[in-house]
Amino acid sequence: MSLLLLDSGNSRLKWALMREPYRRRQAFAVRGAMELNLLRKSNSALLRLFKALRGSGLRPKLIACNVASSAMERQLRAAARRTGLGSIRFARSEAAACGVRNGYRDVWRLGVDRWVALIGARHEHPDMDLCIVGIGTAMTIDLLDSSGRHVGGNIIPGPRLMIESLLTRTAGIRRRAGGKSALRRIDQLPSPDVPLSLFAHDTHTGLVVGARHACAAAIEHARREAGRQLGRRPRLLLAGGAMDAIAPLLDSPYRREDDLILRGLAVIASSSMT
Repeated sequence: MSLLLLDSGNSRLKWALMREPYRRRQAFAVRGAMELNLLRKSNSALLRLFKALRGSGLRPKLIACNVASSAMERQLRAAARRTGLGSIRFARSEAAACGVRNGYRDVWRLGVDRWVALIGARHEHPDMDLCIVGIGTAMTIDLLDSSGRHVGGNIIPGPRLMIESLLTRTAGIRRRAGGKSALRRIDQLPSPDVPLSLFAHDTHTGLVVGARHACAAAIEHARREAGRQLGRRPRLLLAGGAMDAIAPLLDSPYRREDDLILRGLAVIASSSMT
């Protein structure tokens, strides 16, 4: 049984096809991504993908993680029905599943993307203490102990959101950073994989440097605090679109894991097939 995995985040829809049930470190047969702002305008790219799968003779089982909107869930369901792929299973946060126990008192309040990533991390790094960091629009940090217990987590603004909040809420900083053009210039600094000095020489660079270092400091503090709670330092896993801007500023060793949500979906789908 093949699996079509769909991860609808805040800005992109990532997808991957597995031709058989999940195995650790299994390679995807094919994968891709679509920008959500384009999908909201036209469903054509999504329909082409689904039609291509249908035309190839594949009838994959569809499973999705969606944090974009209820409208996106309806859009995905409609496209699957229209192309004859059938229904889509949407993952939901649960009290326990696939060897992971939710640490939130109200389990539904843990974002489903974080929940599915915890499952993916548990199965890619079995029986290990893990500090799982997703760096995107928001930055999330979750601690999973070696038994599969979600110790808890936190959410802070991602680097771009930090900068945008200052540019939109503080007129003096916005003026000194370049006025109305400052928001457009956020991503026009040196390559994000080149660490910038904490001490900048202009307001615009200072905003970017400050946000990146703030995120890096939060990650380092979280790993130290996790070590105090568990009595040992966890393995640090990083993912997300802004990861390349933050990772070079870290002192701790880390592993890059861009596909924890897709792999967590594969685990969930595969567990229901056994």
